[in-house]
Amino acid sequence: MNRLAAAALTLLMMGAARAADTELQVSRAGTRPVTQASAQTFTGNAKVEMLRVPTGPDRASIGTVSFAPGARTVWHSHPLGQTLVITAGIGRVQRWSGAVEEMRVGDVVRIPPNVKHWHGAAPASAMTHLAISEALDGKTVDWLEPVAEAQGAAGQAVAAPVQPSRAQRLIGDVAPKLAQLTDEVLFGDVWARPGLSPRDRSLATVSALIALNRPEQLRSHMALGRKNGLTNDEIVETLTHLAFYAGWPNALTAAGVAREVFSTKP
Repeated sequence: MNRLAAAALTLLMMGAARAADTELQVSRAGTRPVTQASAQTFTGNAKVEMLRVPTGPDRASIGTVSFAPGARTVWHSHPLGQTLVITAGIGRVQRWSGAVEEMRVGDVVRIPPNVKHWHGAAPASAMTHLAISEALDGKTVDWLEPVAEAQGAAGQAVAAPVQPSRAQRLIGDVAPKLAQLTDEVLFGDVWARPGLSPRDRSLATVSALIALNRPEQLRSHMALGRKNGLTNDEIVETLTHLAFYAGWPNALTAAGVAREVFSTKP
């Protein structure tokens, strides 16, 4: 009788385990811990949120990594490779002996197995990516040495020195948190959202700054707009159009700023 009971209990437990294997597993946003990346494996400020950690026979792990401007990993490799999906900001990635490649929102980067590489944010932009890796014998990554700031002894191309962002140069000494928010939230998130192209965001920003008569901010955003695809003729047409809505003095001030900005290359 005891043997029959034990067998029945075993079958019941096996059935429950099989039923659990078929259940959906939902990990809700805001319930997962976000940790500071280790200074031994990252340079600069980066935060990691693990979305999926393999259990049982699973091998794939998924994490989201948010890099402050200029932050990056050290050199490393993955035994089964890695896939990066850029979700915000502008980033950089480089394989050993290769050129530095730019990464933007929507880009997908595949790093083959055992290829030595690093990745991180651009010097003047925060960046967030999904990192998808598979484990081999329980290991997903081999961490190596930090990225050098100059040409390596073996002649390989390496990362350029991290330059402070414009916000950090202008206000980083007096308002470091505001500079951080400018880099990570305004330019790292708002400007990187896919709902508007960088060109259209520049056009909206330039128009608002003309209307508000903010020549100092207008100067830098006109320059940025030209880099984002706005032509000189489009900028002039915008300030001419706004003269009738935002006031003649504002348009005249903007025309003076435009003359200064147009004298330099985009």
